[in-house]
Amino acid sequence: MNKPLLKVVGLTTLIRGGSMPMRAVDGISFEIAAGETFALVGESGCGKSMTALSIMRLLPEAGEIAGGAVELAGEDLLVLPESRMRDVRGRRVAMIFQEPGLSLNPVMTVGAQIAEAVTRHTALTGAAVEARVLELLDAVRMPDARRRMTEYPFQMSGGMKQRVMIAIALACDPELLIADEPTTALDVTVQAQVLDLLRELQRSRGMAMLLITHDLGVVAQMAQQVAVMYAGEIIETAAVNAFFAGPAHPYSRKLFESLPDRAGRGKTLAAIRGTVPALTRQFAGCRFAERCDSALAHCADTIPAWGAVRDGQRAKCHLYGSDDRGLRIEERTAESCDEVRSSILTPQSSILRIEDLQVHFPIRKGLLQRIKGQVKAVDGVSLSIAPGRTLGLVGESGCGKTTVGKGLLRLVPPTGGQVLFDGVDLLTLDRSALRDRRRHAQIIFQDPYASLNPRVRIGDALEEGMLALGIGGGEEERALRINALLVEVGLAPDVKGRYPHEFSGGQRQRIAIARALSVEPQLIVCDEPTSALDVSVQAQILNLLKRLQREKGLAYLFISHNMAVVEYMADELAVMYLGRIVERGTVAEVLHDPKHPYTRALLAAVPVADPKAERPVIRVDGDLPSPVNPPQGCHFHPRCGVALPCCGSEYPDDHNFSVSHATRCHLYG
Repeated sequence: MNKPLLKVVGLTTLIRGGSMPMRAVDGISFEIAAGETFALVGESGCGKSMTALSIMRLLPEAGEIAGGAVELAGEDLLVLPESRMRDVRGRRVAMIFQEPGLSLNPVMTVGAQIAEAVTRHTALTGAAVEARVLELLDAVRMPDARRRMTEYPFQMSGGMKQRVMIAIALACDPELLIADEPTTALDVTVQAQVLDLLRELQRSRGMAMLLITHDLGVVAQMAQQVAVMYAGEIIETAAVNAFFAGPAHPYSRKLFESLPDRAGRGKTLAAIRGTVPALTRQFAGCRFAERCDSALAHCADTIPAWGAVRDGQRAKCHLYGSDDRGLRIEERTAESCDEVRSSILTPQSSILRIEDLQVHFPIRKGLLQRIKGQVKAVDGVSLSIAPGRTLGLVGESGCGKTTVGKGLLRLVPPTGGQVLFDGVDLLTLDRSALRDRRRHAQIIFQDPYASLNPRVRIGDALEEGMLALGIGGGEEERALRINALLVEVGLAPDVKGRYPHEFSGGQRQRIAIARALSVEPQLIVCDEPTSALDVSVQAQILNLLKRLQREKGLAYLFISHNMAVVEYMADELAVMYLGRIVERGTVAEVLHDPKHPYTRALLAAVPVADPKAERPVIRVDGDLPSPVNPPQGCHFHPRCGVALPCCGSEYPDDHNFSVSHATRCHLYG
């Protein structure tokens, strides 16, 4: 057997600063062969990124590698002096960081940043460096590479910035590439492009890859070996086919059960209760025991050993190699609920009806700030939502989904159209009348940390809306109402005296939901409410939203780019592209029988958590065109693989396939 390219043995990393050091990485071991992709999965806070930073020796100031070895082709990186380690970074081991917008220097052109990596590790100078930069940008499929190398990061889309990060990482043909959540912030179409690019570059260069992600679909698509990490330690390892055929550790199984899918519609997702334990404590037993549905009597006070499962699959769990595996502490099953029967929406049954909504932002230039153009963020959108129903709105970033949500609530000024709420056009109301109507329609923003005032206690944040709209009676009644709201979203009433930074991401999202509910709305705009959350926390939030809808008859406009979440949550679905709706219908019609080429491409780009699944290969090349100057005719035709001659000159009319299913495409009729 060949020696592994990377061998990590007993790696332990401490983060000091409090009364007790945090064991962010606690004695983990794994190997990566040359040309192999090794995936490290788990919830946020489990130590995945800290493992990568430890390998690169890029720990924060409070970080310290307390033990273990990291061998690259037999050489221990942990004993090298910093001067030699600088030669390893970039040349032999390179890293793609999670957020390219924060990792790239905003005051340097992307060409200069790539050139910096080239000149640091090679003898190239002058024109040879420029040629190498251009070659790298071409290798990562950067459109118009020569012009782009003179631009700054802020002038590029998320997908382009990620390509620049990959170009920097590959500048010196490293033996090992560490990719830390390389596609988390990207749309599914851009994600598909980046994953294809990484696969192709890995194949052509023969490099190994350590892929850090919480997306099991990406793991199935990219990896050959998988390790599951929990609370600072690895608890399961397996070949990718064995892992997806049957995850062994109860934590791994819960990750799969937390994924929303078609089969789970109408049922409560199997969310993992609680949170990852604090890594400052000493563990006497299994670290997952407190959250485990299959815990044995001795799991809490006996540290489990590694047990063999099948075909090289191993799990650190008492269920394997134990004689009393049937003596569970308790057994829980996922709660189920009756699925709401799908029905066709009619305007008469709608609580909200949007007709030809337009939101255009003026472009001002010059000393006198004259209007020189318009950003057509929303350009004639029509939708309707019934009480107790969920309308999903999907599409790439920049297509106008969030602007639709803000426009119907008049958080941004609409340019035209109608927003009829219970028959009243919200766009014609004056400020006073609109204020009275605000209680009926609320919004849950994508980033709860950014939408909560960091200087305002949670209780005051919940009371603010009640006071502004005159809801809740006196002070004592409002206090009781706040307590009830917190219990309703799964939080203890005594947290109302705390500040936003004292909560986890999932808890902050629960607070944002409680704030929306505080004024007793009939409609809630959910703007990517789970995009920044782990699958386990996502399951908790989706369960909560479903329960609240059942109990209160709430209507949701659910904005997302996660097709699995939309399929689980929504009754009807609208697909948006560059400010316009290109397809709409029930969830079953749109997702199981898509008609528009853009809808088909979106669905084909979604990674599936099954390495054996066969999916149609439909790639959308390029980035979303600018809404300042949208293409003539059908907006999608420059990126469409089946465009007709008329697509470039005429915008298509609606073509109906049923009472509820329609698309705008010249392929039909």
